[in-house]
Amino acid sequence: MSEAIVRFGILGCAEIARKVSRAITLAPNSTIYAVASRSLEKASNFAAQNSFPPQTKIYGTYDALLEDPDVDAVYLPLPTSLHIRWAVAAACKGKHILLEKPVAMNVAEFDEIVKACSENGVQLMDGTMWMHHPRTAKMKEFLLDKAIFGDLKSMHTCFTFGADADFLANDIRVKPHLDGLGSLGDAGWYCIRSILWLADFELPETVTALPGPVLNDAGVILSCGASLRWKDGKVATFHCSFLSHLTMDITAIGSKGTLHVHDFIIPFQEEEASFSIASEAWFDEFVTRWTGKRSEHVVKAELPQEACMVKEFSSLVNAIRTKGSKPEMKWPTISRKTQLVLDSVKQSIEQGFVGVGVLQ
Repeated sequence: MSEAIVRFGILGCAEIARKVSRAITLAPNSTIYAVASRSLEKASNFAAQNSFPPQTKIYGTYDALLEDPDVDAVYLPLPTSLHIRWAVAAACKGKHILLEKPVAMNVAEFDEIVKACSENGVQLMDGTMWMHHPRTAKMKEFLLDKAIFGDLKSMHTCFTFGADADFLANDIRVKPHLDGLGSLGDAGWYCIRSILWLADFELPETVTALPGPVLNDAGVILSCGASLRWKDGKVATFHCSFLSHLTMDITAIGSKGTLHVHDFIIPFQEEEASFSIASEAWFDEFVTRWTGKRSEHVVKAELPQEACMVKEFSSLVNAIRTKGSKPEMKWPTISRKTQLVLDSVKQSIEQGFVGVGVLQ
């Protein structure tokens, strides 16, 4: 028996909304029902340009969409500084929320969003798409195999892309009043999430920003990095930037094996994604080549990862609507931990690159 269809309202016409609206259409248990912008014309043009269903309701204000009783869930791609206002408003209207990352300007704001969602019984999930790709589950199988990976020792992640002059001058991600977390919020979020995922979401004990971040004239971070340390000795580093060539790498090193991924955020190909592993590797007699077990693993995807995300979110919404289930707290808990580490990196930068303890 097929699931009920979750009717989405899209709250804002950001560029990322084009990708997620396509995912809503591709997912088997969701549909685009409404779209809102700050003007009726902009919302109407966005719907037409992205081939929304002809019956899509068009609203010229966000409040009008939230008042529609037939909207089950909202996708919220607004600038980060607006998340607390509109996510709380959506929750208070009983709308389930798929929220773009970073989820808030700081964890205190996000806690207000979670509180509103909890009080109104609505599901909350952030838009970290790679978490929902079937490759991610396959990589976790390797990481949990003590015989071939061993114990996690260190992690290194990187997400950079070379933004053009127009982006660096005008994009919302470089404006302090819109997305004031800059590359740390936009790209660093993915790096931090991947590190926490590798560590089974155990928070590090301390976070230390690396010296040499690049900030624009408005004080927004364009490039930065940090190191993380756990009580048991695990360590991690990450680098994120708007100023370097496109790179999306994960390296996870265990006591017996290593995992490498070179496209962890957006796969090289939509239909499949790969990762490589090595186990019990060493050198030959003359130290001229490697020995040991090395392999490349390809994972097929029936749906794009963003559609997998929408499908999973919609299934959780349906469980609440039709079975009386409670919202799944796994996802806001993961979001909060990611935001906590992000906040600590920002604090370390502001305090002169000192180690900052990560609060629970």
